[in-house]
Amino acid sequence: MILDSFKLEGKVAIITGAGRGLGRAMAVKFAETGADIVAAARTQSQLDETADAVKKTGRKCLIVPTDVTISAQVNA
Repeated sequence: MILDSFKLEGKVAIITGAGRGLGRAMAVKFAETGADIVAAARTQSQLDETADAVKKTGRKCLIVPTDVTISAQVNA
């Protein structure tokens, strides 16, 4: 089946902009296909909401408050 090629079991997806909108939607969809998530965005409270949504899929979610326009934060 074609959907089997989209399984992400054992993978980790790093999603920037994961606090809301398309970033949050992608984090949840990647988790639904088996990936654990590293969610990065500027707002802690939004990241907490994303982590809750990811964890409801049974996957892990590490939240990393990050402004991707600041190189030092991305490097960290």
